[in-house]
Amino acid sequence: MSTPVGRLTVLYDADCPLCVHLRHWLLGQRQLVPLVLVPAGSREARLRFPDRDHATTLREITVVADRGQVYRGTAAWIVCLWALADHRPRAHWLATPAGQPFARLTVLAAAKWREALKGPGDGPAGTDGPCDDGHCGATGPPG
Repeated sequence: MSTPVGRLTVLYDADCPLCVHLRHWLLGQRQLVPLVLVPAGSREARLRFPDRDHATTLREITVVADRGQVYRGTAAWIVCLWALADHRPRAHWLATPAGQPFARLTVLAAAKWREALKGPGDGPAGTDGPCDDGHCGATGPPG
């Protein structure tokens, strides 16, 4: 018997404009499974998940279910869509062999865009890009 998911915590990079935009988009959607969005590497993230590798969560989206399941990268994006009323059918398709290549390409494209904004550094804000000061400028809702 499988354990139902009651809540998903999304660890996102709060210094990335794309991540912040997607955070606002997710919060604006009708949710079948509640999403709690927490900045990756933050004090809150470290308190909630003391055993998690927080440096990794800053490099790759991570979703943690209330029952302990952990999703990273492409699987994390798919589970976020699965939590949304209007996107669950798309999430089911993206999880199939036919949809997985599209999901991977989308996540890779987003990662390249994010990398271009943040620069090549390993830290949460990069070191040589437009986010040198630790903030990429996206603090409020898009638009």
